[in-house]
Amino acid sequence: MATTTRIQPRALVRASGGPRYAVALAVDALGTGLLRPFLLLYGVTVLRLSAPTTGIAMTVGVVVGLVCMPAVGRWLDRGARSTVVAASMLVRVLGVVVLLATPAGHVWLFATAALFLGIGNQAWPAAHAALVATVAHGRERDAALAGGRALRNAGLGAGALLATVCLAGGATALQALAAVTGLAYLAAAALAWSVHVHAHPAAAAATDRADGPAPRMRALLAANVIYAFCLNVPEIALPLILQMQMHASPVWAGAIFVTNTVLVVTLQVPVTVLMSRFPRRSVLALSGVVLAASYLGFLAAISLGHGWGAPAVATVSVVCTIGEIIYAGSATALVTALAPAHVLGRALARFQLSTGFGLAVSPAVITALAPHGPAALWGSLAAATLLSASAVATEKDQGARHSGCRRQARAGA
Repeated sequence: MATTTRIQPRALVRASGGPRYAVALAVDALGTGLLRPFLLLYGVTVLRLSAPTTGIAMTVGVVVGLVCMPAVGRWLDRGARSTVVAASMLVRVLGVVVLLATPAGHVWLFATAALFLGIGNQAWPAAHAALVATVAHGRERDAALAGGRALRNAGLGAGALLATVCLAGGATALQALAAVTGLAYLAAAALAWSVHVHAHPAAAAATDRADGPAPRMRALLAANVIYAFCLNVPEIALPLILQMQMHASPVWAGAIFVTNTVLVVTLQVPVTVLMSRFPRRSVLALSGVVLAASYLGFLAAISLGHGWGAPAVATVSVVCTIGEIIYAGSATALVTALAPAHVLGRALARFQLSTGFGLAVSPAVITALAPHGPAALWGSLAAATLLSASAVATEKDQGARHSGCRRQARAGA
């Protein structure tokens, strides 16, 4: 089994698409960080929409944006790579333009802007993963995917921090941040397109056709819906519990979010490299166990009460972040290892559909379970995640009986 034991920055950048593509990712993430965390605030403050109306419009934009994924998958399977990445950025430019042109009180135009932003946000992960899978292979590809996530989280955090400083300017500052976001997306799209990465689907299809069908990954995709809940725990579940139920200072929720970002940025690549010693499927199952343990840890921490509860929740959140890092470093990598090259785009699109669906429904599920008490919320999440980890561990890779390079690839999966 091939493993990656050292992190070489130059090789990592090259495997991630090259320096220009890395700059494109950083600029895109910075622009996203400027606006995405404050889009709800934009609707309420600038457009004078009610918070529930704004939230519904944003949710509809995210969910409807998932509809584009089958088309994105087919486009990728025709060989497009950097073009699809650039398109995912350009459609967000359109979303920002519509947002800036929306008069106060016009919810449908705001929903349209949210839809374009949602399409870009949903299409980007699959397009990025396909591009990296084209220029890098094996465990080097896993490290490159992890490096892209670390870079993106750094850009998102820097953008959000900068936007927070600028929010004192009120509605005018929010409009300025939106304009800067649009320019950042435009610059990132130009840089991504200039990389000119393209696959050769005809050659890939000829190779894969003799090597068995694409895996269906039904258990993996179903489990991923539950796994994706962990991505919203620091942003939704913990602030809800800390402030609404434990009446702790908002500082705790902010500290947990910052710690989560810092840990992802600093540990995503090293942890992924460390885990390259083990099969990807086993690592993904392990991440579910770690996440479930953290959920039970939150349940125990909350029972400590107001004095020690908040510090205990903050401590357990580190374990949850480690589980998230292991999950993020193995899930997409497993899909790229299992899928034949000629259907890689469709496999990644299906995976993004499951991730996007999990992210879309998790706020509703979390907020519905929370009023019923900590045991209902954290116990349910722990049980569902453990069940998902079991499903991932026991699922058999379709086509494992075939020989050749696909057998070697699946051995590392």
